[in-house]
Amino acid sequence: MKKTSTRLADGRELIYYDLRDDTVRGAPDRRPLERAVTTSEIRRDVLLGDAVVIASHRQGRTYHPPADECPLCPSRDGRPSEIPDSSYDVVVFENRFPALSGDSGRCEVVCFTSDHDASFADLSEEQARLVLDVWTDRTAELSHLPSVKQVFCFENRGPEIGVTLGHPHGQIYAYPFTTPRTALMLRSLAAHKETTGGENLFDAVLERELADERVVLEGEHWVAFVPYAAHWPYEVHLYPRRRVPDLLALDEAERAEFPRVYLELLRRFDRIFDEPNGPNGQNEQSSPSGRPGQDGRNGRSGPGDGLPTPYIAAWHQAPFGSLAEFGPVTRDDFALHVELLTIRRTSGKLKFLAGSESGMSVFINDVPPERAAERLREVASS
Repeated sequence: MKKTSTRLADGRELIYYDLRDDTVRGAPDRRPLERAVTTSEIRRDVLLGDAVVIASHRQGRTYHPPADECPLCPSRDGRPSEIPDSSYDVVVFENRFPALSGDSGRCEVVCFTSDHDASFADLSEEQARLVLDVWTDRTAELSHLPSVKQVFCFENRGPEIGVTLGHPHGQIYAYPFTTPRTALMLRSLAAHKETTGGENLFDAVLERELADERVVLEGEHWVAFVPYAAHWPYEVHLYPRRRVPDLLALDEAERAEFPRVYLELLRRFDRIFDEPNGPNGQNEQSSPSGRPGQDGRNGRSGPGDGLPTPYIAAWHQAPFGSLAEFGPVTRDDFALHVELLTIRRTSGKLKFLAGSESGMSVFINDVPPERAAERLREVASS
């Protein structure tokens, strides 16, 4: 992997990550951009103990531009974009409309491919491995910023999720605090460690999950399952079998296997609703189970509605720095994992966070986790 850092016209950093070491990147950004003005503010909710980011400047961010005006495509003659060069493998740049910046952290955009019409599931294993290496490099770099406590790599996919740019991309948020969701995990870890005399809760949960019927996909180094208390209609957690706190701690064998397993999961997600009447319809057809492998564009192989499945893919990593507030817990107690979920509960219907979820944080799941796991095994690649 070759890494080339440059600056955009308004001073933001942009980094090219290339598969070939002999790739030269020197195209300048000739756009007449003024330096972006950000107004984000982090406010604490003293009753709930969490944080809210107020970022009014984001109201003016780019919203569903036509494909020929996509700011994440490479620049062409007469049509400059956020990426000055005419091609790229993977590129990362500071978000022009960041929720977090300066002393409040940092927000970055990760473009997975220059192909506007592709998705992550369309990447080759070599390309997916490059993205993994990019996530790892950015985690390492951002963790050294004095304002950063936790690094969160994620992908939002589909307008149903709220994506405003159709080009395949993800984001990285570098928070100046431990996020509320991670704090809950750390408190549960601490309580379990104290009551059991030192047992690791992640290890106990993983052992129970792997002994149950909700396992979706297993590799030598990675395993994916629908959790017992899944919040979302189709939700998969992907763990390395060896507990590690973050992306930096993965070894070469784990890195080498990840692309095959992860791409297979994404392709299965695109096939969940690929039958005429959806996964619960009377005309549903089942595909035989199989090992991870390549197949058609976006992983679709059936006669369904052809709509890509909207999803969120979220990497959970241990915070950096002191964890003293969480008692006996250390960074090594945390288990790196990906949570992959869709808000689509059946063909043409979405799961909304209504009164119980939004008002009381009590999720109501319409799809039994056991049935979701069964469906995800049915649509495995042949």
